[in-house]
Amino acid sequence: MKKTDIGVVIAFYGVCAFFLYMTLQLPQSAQIYPLCVIALLAGLTTLHVFNIICVAIREGVTSGLESLKDFVPSQFFTLFIMIVIYLAAMPYLGFYIASVIFMAASLIFLRVKLWQIIAAEVVVIALVYCAFELFLEVRLPVGELLESLGY
Repeated sequence: MKKTDIGVVIAFYGVCAFFLYMTLQLPQSAQIYPLCVIALLAGLTTLHVFNIICVAIREGVTSGLESLKDFVPSQFFTLFIMIVIYLAAMPYLGFYIASVIFMAASLIFLRVKLWQIIAAEVVVIALVYCAFELFLEVRLPVGELLESLGY
């Protein structure tokens, strides 16, 4: 077991608690899907806790910081800034346009091959569209840009 696993578990339970609080403020009819996702995340986190305990019993405890030896700060902070820009641009550009730009920019930055970038873009956007627009019938934000054009 790595000591850093404890922080990950606490963070995931914190995310579950935050989204549970937000979900319980929704109308009763809108709570079913988010509650299922939260329960799934909490259940998987609990399974991870059991796994951590088993590994700790079997192998002992390590610091977990040795896995950070390959950490590249410039890459991390560049991608973090790209995520912030993506989130800031979404209200203006809409989910689809902002996501396509963000995915392309981040994958180009990570030096992914062009054909893989195109394949990832097409697959992810198609899956999101099918899941949200068709299956769940939830319209994702189109942004001020497309709204001003009448979409």
